[in-house]
Amino acid sequence: MTEKEYNECVTNYADNVFRFIVKNLRHEEDARDVVQTAFEKLWRNRNEIENGKSKSYLFTIAYHQMIDHIRKVKRIQLRESFHDEAKVQDRPTNNLKKILEEALARLNETQRSLVLLKDYEGYSYEEIGQITGLNESQVKVYLHRARIQLKNYLVSPENVM
Repeated sequence: MTEKEYNECVTNYADNVFRFIVKNLRHEEDARDVVQTAFEKLWRNRNEIENGKSKSYLFTIAYHQMIDHIRKVKRIQLRESFHDEAKVQDRPTNNLKKILEEALARLNETQRSLVLLKDYEGYSYEEIGQITGLNESQVKVYLHRARIQLKNYLVSPENVM
């Protein structure tokens, strides 16, 4: 990959990668850090990457960086989570976007990533497998289970508008 091809990759994919990461992390600053690290790794390895595979490589790096970040944050916030669970949240029943975000937040990291990659970004099962390191069958099974979990949450009586 040449410097020009790298710059084109930044121009073409930076927004998509950022949207994918921020939807998972739900924190813009953390998402920016993850995306910046992904592009930095892409730059360092540019001589080993074919230009045609740069998008998949970039999303793979970003996905793994995001997972590392989530694990790190979970270790730090473990004690705080006990206090957060005790709080009562006031949730407006007519806010579909907020309900959908809550439903996505209930999924584990892998399921949420798969749903966002497939349904939000439009990747094929094969591409998702390359990004996440799962085989195509695993992607289909995990995605199916995630969609069932989403459906069950979204149609539960307390979430129906």
